[in-house]
Order: sequence, then structure tokens, then C-alpha cells
Amino acid sequence: MLMSSQADRYARQFLEARASAQTLAPISSHSELSIADAYDISKSLDNIRIAEGETPVGRKLGFTNRTLWPKYGEKEAIHAPIWTTLFDTTVRYLDGAHVNQSLTGAVQPRVEPEVVFKLGRTPAIDASLDELADCLEWMAHGLEIVVSPYPDWKFEAADAIAALGLHGTLLIGEPRMLSSASRHHLGDMLANASVSLSCDGSLLGAGFGSNVLDSPLHAIWHLHQLLKTQPQFSPLRAGEIITTGTWTDAYPVSPGQTWFTAFSGITLAGLSVSFA
Repeated sequence: MLMSSQADRYARQFLEARASAQTLAPISSHSELSIADAYDISKSLDNIRIAEGETPVGRKLGFTNRTLWPKYGEKEAIHAPIWTTLFDTTVRYLDGAHVNQSLTGAVQPRVEPEVVFKLGRTPAIDASLDELADCLEWMAHGLEIVVSPYPDWKFEAADAIAALGLHGTLLIGEPRMLSSASRHHLGDMLANASVSLSCDGSLLGAGFGSNVLDSPLHAIWHLHQLLKTQPQFSPLRAGEIITTGTWTDAYPVSPGQTWFTAFSGITLAGLSVSFA
């Protein structure tokens, strides 16, 4: 277990690296770093950012796509999701289906198509999956720009947690309000939906909602259960947004490119993003 002073020191190193767009060696390359240690650093990051005026607005889930687990992790393949706190400074609600987005300051950026939810009600601590679904107010298409301070995207799961969950920026499309009927079938509907991801007219990837822990709804359920074991963090509550993880691989992006998404099997509009 890290001492609070150690966790704070690591947290400030990551914030400084992000502010200066610098890379760092993974902590695990020179020190022991457990998953619990990494969440201690994450908690320090939250405390520092709140003290500096940022506002928590939700949670970001990562590594929920099981098909990608073997691709990440140097000593041991990733084998479980991670999460981090979302802050208002890195979340952008879009006014339309096309947007321009700067990559200034983004270190080794990649793009991920996701589904984002907003909790309209606080779920009970022992809520069932159906009861959790009933707490959702809306869902929306999201594109997350993920970043890595670690050279060549090489790290362990604990390193990813400590580095702000590899979160860069979350772009959120038009929310779709959820009816009681749609909530009832939400898990299956999302599992059977698919998304395609294209760059400058060329299809690069496609994926199903079932890639995300069988369904993005199950990803929220996983987070709800995990938070029961992490008393240092608050449980899920009304008003939070939750982004549930990529449906495809994460693809490197560069200024000058325009990326497109399109869904099938679900009534969410695709997005078009031009990077500068």
C-alpha cells in the first residue's frame, strides 16, 4: 500500500507530464505497483484536481472490450476493466454531428467509439441489473480521445489506472432519452448493435456492443459492483455520466484527419470529427 505522500507525489508527476505533454516511464518499470496502489494515486489525482477548481461529472471505464485485453500489458495481459473520474474540463457536449477537435497537448492520441449514459437516479447499493437500467436517464454516442504518457503505449494495468485512466477528452453527441420500455430491453439491444469507424473515407474498424463485457449496460453493473470494494470513492449517484468503453480497437489519430462513425441496430447517430 502506498503512503499518501507517495500517492500525491506520483499524482503530481502525472499532472505535470500531462500539462507539458511529456512522456514518462511506467511506474511498474522501476517500482512495485499494485492495482490498489494505482487507485490510491487516482484518489490523490481527484483530490488535487478538485482543490484546483475542477468539477467531477462522472466516470470513465476502460478496458471493457475483452477482445483487446491480449493487446495490452507487458508483463501480464490486461484482464479486467479499469475506471477513473471524469471532470468537466475534459468533457465536451457537441452541438451537431460534425465537430472540429484540437489535438494540441494530446500525447499519442487514439480514438475510441463508445456509448455514454447519464444516471437520472442514484442506484441502490444492492440494485439488480434491471434496477440499474431503470436509473438511466439517457444514452448518447461518445468519442473518447485516449492518451498515453508511456512510450509506444506500453504499460501494465496499474500504470493505466495511475495515468488518469489514459483519458484525454470525451466528445458526447446528442443524448437520447430512455423510456421505461427501452430500458427494459437495453442490455440486449446494445449487445446486438454494431458500430463502424472510418478515417478519411476508409473503413478501419468495426465492433459490437457485446464486445463491451457482453453489453455496455453490464459495464456499468461491473463498475457499480467494483465501487462497493473501494470505500475511498463515492458510489454511483444521480447526475453522473458514465462512458462505458470502446467497441473497436483504439486507433491513432493525427491532425488533418477526419473520422466518422456509424451505428447499426440502435438509434444513435454517428459522428464526424476533424482533428487539428
